[in-house]
Amino acid sequence: MTDNTGPISGEEFVAALDKENRLALERLGELSAAGNAPDSLTIERLLRVALKNELEASEIAALWISTTSELDVKLAFARQVGDEAKHYRLISERLASLGVDVSKIDPREGGYSALFEYLHQLQSTVARVAAAQFTREGIALVRNQRFIEFCEARGDHKTAALYREHIQPDEQHHHELGRSLLERYAVTEDEQRLAQQAAQRTLELAEEIQEMARLKAGISRAPGC
Repeated sequence: MTDNTGPISGEEFVAALDKENRLALERLGELSAAGNAPDSLTIERLLRVALKNELEASEIAALWISTTSELDVKLAFARQVGDEAKHYRLISERLASLGVDVSKIDPREGGYSALFEYLHQLQSTVARVAAAQFTREGIALVRNQRFIEFCEARGDHKTAALYREHIQPDEQHHHELGRSLLERYAVTEDEQRLAQQAAQRTLELAEEIQEMARLKAGISRAPGC
């Protein structure tokens, strides 16, 4: 994404990265909704998966706050902590309305995901923003839309509305905030390289985790974070 005269502008870099990401996101969306969903794939089951995703998204942003020097990025992570925690609460309330005893659910069972572990070790601000806010939230937007469509097909319009009216707008905000922060800070060749690598690895891990869930647990159409 750079030429012989040096790095491209932050805006040009993010536009190119967005184009690359969109190709991978289209594939992820298609894989998420591929095949027929069995009756055993219930909305309740997928909402339990969502709780783990929301918890990890909130926790990783919280871990990054104290080690981020840029004030606007620090505050962006803080905003995300609150939003993802809010999503966790909203999903828990929806599960409770479906008759689930949420006090018996601990999303930490089974350990952290490979994506969380990858994000946890990132040190660069641009890598963190590219991986989590820009790319992972882009993944969430695609997966959540597939989940909304699944809910509508199953006749669960309340869960579909929860995602469409409350969760998706927040994820869109996180994604766009990540875009603006990358445009501001991914301005050198090294920073652009780190951001591109982080985005690519995030997409790779997301696809690996999604495929593993499909093969081992029969889970598809799961929402993001």
